[in-house]
Amino acid sequence: MSTDAAPRPTYLLVDGENIDATLGGSILGARPAPEQRPRWERVLDHARAAWGADDVRGLFFLNASNGTLPMPFVQALLAIGFQPVPLSSADADVKVVDVGIQRTLEALADRPGDVLLASHDGDFAPHLGALVGTRRVGLLAFTELISSALRALTDRGLEVFDLEHDVHAFTVRLPRVRIIPLEEFDPAAYL
Repeated sequence: MSTDAAPRPTYLLVDGENIDATLGGSILGARPAPEQRPRWERVLDHARAAWGADDVRGLFFLNASNGTLPMPFVQALLAIGFQPVPLSSADADVKVVDVGIQRTLEALADRPGDVLLASHDGDFAPHLGALVGTRRVGLLAFTELISSALRALTDRGLEVFDLEHDVHAFTVRLPRVRIIPLEEFDPAAYL
């Protein structure tokens, strides 16, 4: 019988609303076409590969306040290994996805495991900040669009992974304008 400790899980929390709104509003300037959306199985694969985690628990937060679920999308999430977390509130002013993720980050403070969050939203900075330094904490986002509150956590150890260039979550090249480190610059991409 092995005396090795159980591997630490990695919790992957996805703020789908934020990723979709950022992609559509700030990058594409329109609602994303199906081929322009992230391939969420690639995001799970990256979560496994980035830190060598065998146990990745993907939680995909959804706003279900309108009383319906996008069942084809929910079924697709389940099929690739995500656990959909559909939340609702009778109060239209409540950002249910944000509150759900914030509560989950607070609950993770008392559990072993690393944390990856897919979002750009600075509202999560205090919650992520409480975890940085106690475990590996990472952010999956479009790096040029990360809130300043989240960016400030990189000095304390928050790791940032670009959804397109590090995670390879897309099957098409997005029309982004981002700062390119000179060592990554390929002039052929512009010719």
